Amino acid sequence: MRSPTSSTAPAGGRLARAGRYAVRVPMLLWHALVHLPPVMIGIALPSDRVDIGGESLRSRLVRWWQGGLMRVFGMRMRQVGTPLPGATMFVANHVSWMDISALHSQRMMGFVAKQEIDGWPVVGRMARRGETIFHKRGSQESLGGVLDAMIERLREGRAVGVFPEGRTRDGGEVGPFHARIFMAAVEAGVPVQPVALRYGAGGDDQRAVAFQGRENFLQNFLRLLGEPARVVDVVFLAPVMPGEADGRAAIAKIARERIVEALQAP
Repeated sequence: MRSPTSSTAPAGGRLARAGRYAVRVPMLLWHALVHLPPVMIGIALPSDRVDIGGESLRSRLVRWWQGGLMRVFGMRMRQVGTPLPGATMFVANHVSWMDISALHSQRMMGFVAKQEIDGWPVVGRMARRGETIFHKRGSQESLGGVLDAMIERLREGRAVGVFPEGRTRDGGEVGPFHARIFMAAVEAGVPVQPVALRYGAGGDDQRAVAFQGRENFLQNFLRLLGEPARVVDVVFLAPVMPGEADGRAAIAKIARERIVEALQAP
């Protein structure tokens, strides 16, 4: 059985990395300076009222831009399984800041993310426009407000996305899921769909994509910009339907087990 944490892809020599920067830095500037402004304008307008094939124009704009950002970094997106439509709580393992872009490229959802992301360049601004609910870690008052916002959105028929581990790790394991956040799905009576994020073939590059040691966001961003191309699997797993599990702790346990199993699969 393949482990999702057993190895990292070699970044290649300095010449290869320099070549990737030479190609990707102009791509990133074009994506941020040329593609982003019309997307931000489109999101600011009532584009959520324009339906295109059962999906709003706003959702399509967000998915298009986020998918483009992943391509700039050499990430080849691959969807496995089918995301549920309508009001759903999506829960995923948390590897990197890229997780939001990876999920958004496949399915529009309003994320619960740490407050710090709000201040990150480009990513933070896009997260705000992408209906992100920001949470100040360690604040019970903030968590209460997050839960209220999630319940309201779910009852309105919209999807939300959560990283129940609460923080990124070194890519070596899936941490425990905090059960309290699942209360929103219980109160709103909506399904919870686990999603496994696998970076690299079979998830072999989890450690390479995760933050290294004391690496900050900018350092990680620049390092990944020079990394070799990778496939990214966004695996939508069997949902936990309302009434299938007895309470939020049981839902959290089932969701984590399904994600771990998917990460360990060949």
